[in-house]
Amino acid sequence: MNVSRRLTLGLVAAAALCATTAQAQDKVLNLYSARHYQSDEGMYEAFTRTTGIKINRVDADDAGILARLRAEGAASPADVVMLVDAARLAVADSQGLFQPIKSAKLDAAIPANLRAAATPDGVTWTGFSTRARVIVYDPTRVKAADVATYEQLADPKLKGLVCTRSGSHPYNLSLFATVVERLGEQKGEAWLKGVVDNMARAPKGGDTDQIKAVASGECGVALTNSYYFARLLKSNKPEDRAVTEKVRVVFPNQSTSGTHVNIAGAAVAKHAKNRDNAIQFMEFLASPFAQDYFANGNNEFAAAKGVKVDNAALKAMGGDDFKPETVPLASVAKNLTKVQQMLDRVGFK
Repeated sequence: MNVSRRLTLGLVAAAALCATTAQAQDKVLNLYSARHYQSDEGMYEAFTRTTGIKINRVDADDAGILARLRAEGAASPADVVMLVDAARLAVADSQGLFQPIKSAKLDAAIPANLRAAATPDGVTWTGFSTRARVIVYDPTRVKAADVATYEQLADPKLKGLVCTRSGSHPYNLSLFATVVERLGEQKGEAWLKGVVDNMARAPKGGDTDQIKAVASGECGVALTNSYYFARLLKSNKPEDRAVTEKVRVVFPNQSTSGTHVNIAGAAVAKHAKNRDNAIQFMEFLASPFAQDYFANGNNEFAAAKGVKVDNAALKAMGGDDFKPETVPLASVAKNLTKVQQMLDRVGFK
């Protein structure tokens, strides 16, 4: 075989190899996820079966994922980033870790208040499930009418009864940021001061700890995400279910602004190498099929319009048909710094 023919065949083989490699890369999605629910596995498998795109997943908590993205920079293999709180999504967005995308399917499926603010280049992050920030109370010490709104948590009538986790925890920051958006800075800070004045003890523990503290009598009222209560309802431990029998749940502000909802959401990473696959995956998450997996994996509610998740625990606590707040979660981003400063001024630990 002469040199010219060998060179030609070599070029053809190299081209074929490059094409095969490119095709293989086209069938990959690298997902950095803060969600660790076994039920999500069925959702991922269905996406791969439908599209042929293999999902490579890195699991960590929100803080670990964001630290990894910052450390990797432009070399990051991440295509989609999945986080479990609007405040964290907003912070990551402000740090330039996401890129905007345009998708008619997402625009049609997900309400605008559950997404980042739209720009001419598109939207950075999108919520795919919601959870309500509810109030739990001891019915032997507190009347339901006295905890019908978030604003009432600052009413002197609840002096010495209120318990929360840290005010700086993202779940509380997201709620506080939207309250400040609704009430304005002056009234918002006064409300936070009133909540501090009503505390039964210094903030500590997680949301489940707040529920148990109300059941034990340490507190009379507490804030929690709805899925923590649902987990106790569905628990196979009698002591967990006994906790739920001692407390009641209120979805606040039903006659006014609606109950605050937070999200689990996703975004296309700033340096995504498989951008088209990433957008396809984001659109898949908004489908009714995926919404059921996504929301039920953590006892949450669907984010997509017209989709309802059939979850007995959520129904039992009154979450089958509640009025959600419509304040854009994008407002969380602009209020986070000022809310943290307010918390420092009023002594909310």
